[in-house]
Amino acid sequence: MKERNIYISLLEHCKKKQVTVITGMRRVGKSTAVKYILKHLASDNQIYLDCERIEIRVLFNSGNYEGIKNELELLTIDFSRPSVIALDEIQLVENLPSVIKYFYDTYEVKFIVTGSSSYYMKNRFSESLAGRKRIFEMYPLSFSEFLSFKDIAPTTINKYAWKSFDKSWYNRFSTAYAEYIRFGGFPEVVLEDNEIDKEELLKDIVNSYIEIDVKLLADYSLSEDLYKLIKVLAARSGNKIDYTKIASVTGINRQKIASYIQLLEYTYLIYLATPFTKNIDKEISQQTKLYFADTGILNVLAGNQLGSGQVFENAIAIQLKSQGTIQYYQKKTGQEIDFIFNGDTAIEVKETPAQQDLQTISQRANAIGIDKHLVAGRYLPLNNFSDFTWGGNIF
Repeated sequence: MKERNIYISLLEHCKKKQVTVITGMRRVGKSTAVKYILKHLASDNQIYLDCERIEIRVLFNSGNYEGIKNELELLTIDFSRPSVIALDEIQLVENLPSVIKYFYDTYEVKFIVTGSSSYYMKNRFSESLAGRKRIFEMYPLSFSEFLSFKDIAPTTINKYAWKSFDKSWYNRFSTAYAEYIRFGGFPEVVLEDNEIDKEELLKDIVNSYIEIDVKLLADYSLSEDLYKLIKVLAARSGNKIDYTKIASVTGINRQKIASYIQLLEYTYLIYLATPFTKNIDKEISQQTKLYFADTGILNVLAGNQLGSGQVFENAIAIQLKSQGTIQYYQKKTGQEIDFIFNGDTAIEVKETPAQQDLQTISQRANAIGIDKHLVAGRYLPLNNFSDFTWGGNIF
């Protein structure tokens, strides 16, 4: 089993009584993470239950908690001693937060749970388990994890994180980075060697997302409209959301588009970048930018509608989002900073960076009081310019 960077933190937290919550998009590796944890926990009094199975949903939707206890005992859990109960995709069971709270407070049970809806996990679920849980967000593979899954990561890989351009590193891994940008970071896609099969897997991930997550979490009838909207949004990756234009193209009214985009964000298909400003009222009045959570999915949805620069910018958004917060900055004159990372680093994204790009981002960052700045590049510059950070080092 390939190991993810997050596993260390998950295993450490599983020593605590708190509920360990893993959330992220479908097929990003949450179930695999849970099975990894169970394998490495020193407990034989454990059970794994998948809430996508109807009999598990029926069990936990029961209001008879002692009846649930009896059923779990028949499934080999011994409540007279410490136990571990792992539950997959808990957003599918409406009554589960109260069930978990009851068993958490009554018995010595460690819960490890997963879910694909950030709204459910951070709001409704959190309200029921205030102070009793910690949420871990899981993303598609970072580039360093991608290299590890391909069995080509050097043992010294961590020292190259965020390092300025290094020609030897670039020459060794530029082909791998190109594959990473084209097909994304879903583990099963990364591990598949055949390019046609990679694309089919990506299409299947999109289909299962709409057919399972959307239909179970929202209105069954909206899937066709939502798919149409997703295709339109993919062609606008990295752009500010213009609800009027999108409504005109899709034939869906503005209010529905807003609610659909919220659903897409809550279920981890897209990321939204808000404007960077110290004036909260001004931030609210400006449009957000939209990026997809995986470039493989983005490429499958958008086809040939995207330029390579758009895809690269989306890749950088993904790489930054897994490490912190992303915003952007734009003046009324149109001058823009592609990303403000964690509120203190200005980043300009250029496929082929040049000295002028570094000067520009330096001036724009200083103008808004940000000291740290860099240019993120994809290709080797035509001149000898090397004062930039290659995309393959942002992990």
